[in-house]
Amino acid sequence: MARKKKPLSEQLRAAILDADCSRYAIFKATGIDQSALSKFVHGERTLSLNAIDRIAEFLELELVKKGK
Repeated sequence: MARKKKPLSEQLRAAILDADCSRYAIFKATGIDQSALSKFVHGERTLSLNAIDRIAEFLELELVKKGK
């Protein structure tokens, strides 16, 4: 049985929650509004691609395509 893949937004939320730093540190380093970041983590709003890029860079995340 094939395992359902998590949406990219869910993967980013998990990376933020699993980070070795606080959301406050992410806010300070990226300039993303604390409220916006908190609402994103709780699934209450989306983030712009620019904000996602800044978080990914700060957390040293990389998008990798699996398979073909």
